[in-house]
Amino acid sequence: MARILYVWDADYPWDVRTEKICLALSGRGHDVHIASRNRRWDPASETFPEGQVHRLPPWTWTGQRIDGLLSFPAFISPRWYLHVQRLTRRYRIELIITRDLPLCATSLWVGRSNGIPVLFDMAENYPALLKDVWETKREKPLDWVVRNPRAAEAVERYCLPRAREVLVVVEEARAHAIACGVAEHRVTVVSNTPPLSRVREPRPPSPSGSSKRLQIAYMGLMEIARGVGVLLEAAATLKTSAPGIQLHLIGGGRDLPQLKEKAASLGLRSDDVAFYGYIPSHAKALEIVEAAEVGVIPHFANEWANTTIPNKLFDYMAAGLPVLSSDSLPCARILRETGAGRLFRDRNPASLADAVVELQDPGERHRVARLGHEAVLGRYHWERDQQALMDVIERVLALKKTGALTTKEV
Repeated sequence: MARILYVWDADYPWDVRTEKICLALSGRGHDVHIASRNRRWDPASETFPEGQVHRLPPWTWTGQRIDGLLSFPAFISPRWYLHVQRLTRRYRIELIITRDLPLCATSLWVGRSNGIPVLFDMAENYPALLKDVWETKREKPLDWVVRNPRAAEAVERYCLPRAREVLVVVEEARAHAIACGVAEHRVTVVSNTPPLSRVREPRPPSPSGSSKRLQIAYMGLMEIARGVGVLLEAAATLKTSAPGIQLHLIGGGRDLPQLKEKAASLGLRSDDVAFYGYIPSHAKALEIVEAAEVGVIPHFANEWANTTIPNKLFDYMAAGLPVLSSDSLPCARILRETGAGRLFRDRNPASLADAVVELQDPGERHRVARLGHEAVLGRYHWERDQQALMDVIERVLALKKTGALTTKEV
């Protein structure tokens, strides 16, 4: 068994993917440590089932707000480098897994200085994510420095070929990594799937004559590029239809105030759309999703959405819900393969509204939800992705143990 450090660039808890990966590793007997940010000034160290969390020591003399800014996981951060380096040496770490691009270069430098292989867990296309912020005109002054898409692209070109292995969440992301110079045999899909223990049977269809409004859930960031505004516009066009819809929007985000204003300007009241804000418990958020009848993914079909896959796609399917999704490449491919939902043209409220109408019939919703349920049981579950993860970990550790990894490869 090995001593493994997972480098996470935000506060912990919680993050679904971090928790799943680290639980899988600790469940196999590995000694897991998690490096995290600490904007909340939580205890420096805390033990969870998935591993021991080591938070960035706060600079209390600056005050919490300034300290939060200075703890930003910038591509080149001496503060983060020292934090990861101290943990690596103190706990005699044998393998580093770094999550997403901001701290990848830092992790690579620490790994190289200690002769330790580094795996890059590329949960999303980070440069494309930053482009979304700028294209929707939602950038802030500090973003010119810390969230610059061109800088991110340069860092990506540097990091991807230098990681020993790259974990991606979907085949489209694998193609992106290979295009960035990573050898095909070093890129493995470990997707954002739920464990089988979370899979729920689709609810039996309600009577076809029911006048109850269709309950639609969205779980994710409240941002313009996530298409939430398009969802609100579609809800407004359906407001006068029978039986109509009711939205349940779960999550926080930089555009939440603007989206609340948009809902009001469209004439949507609190009984038309419920904004729950950020919910710190994934289990609590899933309870709201499971009480709905349809799950929606309104993301713009841009470079970011076309090279990632949202957790919520599989969460909806596991909860026994049919899925409404924009035609971003990965979601469209999976829904067409499985028949687990309906697609609409991205950024098109009328197309979204038409797709909602197609799922107004309870019997059709149940049929579609059943297909999603079967797809999760057969393929899209964490136990399968966990095995892919373990195969990569065991392969790298075996190479390290036999001395087959050269300094350059590390």
